[in-house]
Amino acid sequence: MIVRGAPQEFECRVGAWDALGEHLERRGVKRVLVIHGGVSWEKARRFFPDLTGVDAIFEPYGGECSFEERDRMVALAETANVDAIIGVGGGKIADLAKAVAVYLAMPVVILPTLAATCAAWTPLSVMYDARGEMLQYDIFARSNALVLLDPMVILDSPIELMVAGIGDTLAKWYEADVIISQLAERSVEIDISHYTAKLCRDILLESSAAALEAMRDGKLSEAFVKVVETNIMVGGMVGGFGDDYGRTSGAHSIHDALTVLDATHHLLHGNKVAYGVFVQLMIEGRPDEIVALTPFYQELGLPTCLHDMGLDGLSDAELVRVAERATAEDETIHLMPGVITIATVLGAIKGLEILMAEVRVR
Repeated sequence: MIVRGAPQEFECRVGAWDALGEHLERRGVKRVLVIHGGVSWEKARRFFPDLTGVDAIFEPYGGECSFEERDRMVALAETANVDAIIGVGGGKIADLAKAVAVYLAMPVVILPTLAATCAAWTPLSVMYDARGEMLQYDIFARSNALVLLDPMVILDSPIELMVAGIGDTLAKWYEADVIISQLAERSVEIDISHYTAKLCRDILLESSAAALEAMRDGKLSEAFVKVVETNIMVGGMVGGFGDDYGRTSGAHSIHDALTVLDATHHLLHGNKVAYGVFVQLMIEGRPDEIVALTPFYQELGLPTCLHDMGLDGLSDAELVRVAERATAEDETIHLMPGVITIATVLGAIKGLEILMAEVRVR
């Protein structure tokens, strides 16, 4: 295993973006390509500082972190002769900026506008095709040069994306624990990964409701900042220190599998992962844990079953496609104990619908 614990530098404070110019000057950066989103940029641009002494080329991304979009950005960067890439936005923009920077062997700076994933922290990119189907994730040999996290920017982001981030980060515990608990001996790195995974779960269960209330009120709070840093920093440390033992297992395999269906492309990444946690727990034979988590899911609005995502009308053939993709040879669901087959996943998906129907009746 290889430890990729953190970016080279990370700063979280109100006004953190204001120091961007100083950070670039310290690195000798003179010309940058700024990759940003659409709606997110309209809200975030007021926080973006004037870069005295640095030429900046601003370019919106096309909506997916795909190889085609990476190549388009690479061509822009080469034409403009930039010496650093800046990503301003959510997870897909962060992943795209990292992929471009690694291709060009130059530093990448991430200014997250959402706390929906740990993408700002991690040195990897999840690649999709133009339709939105997940293809692969690429792990890089260089860390992100700098992450500037301003809680005020996140406070102004859509609350449903924060909720999705909580769902994605809660999965860190369930996915890491099911792998690590199989080990007879653990290295210090594995212990750190396991500890931070548990920290994700404990902080989110304790502080998420208060953090979301702060977002609704538009006021910074200790709970809000703690959850934001958990989603981005602590969540990123789980895989950073645990490598394959702390990155993904069952829940993300279910997420990846759902992306083969066009009917799921409008659903947020973290919501599909949160649903995947429940499918994983069904595979593990832990319905009691699902029942215990259900009030937390319901309070936040996370999906507990296909019904909650408006997918209860999926045909058997579509469910088979999902189960086939979830159990593909290279999927991380096979890091779970036992032999997991198409029938295993189908049984878990259908069993979860039955269980949650019973829970709703109670």
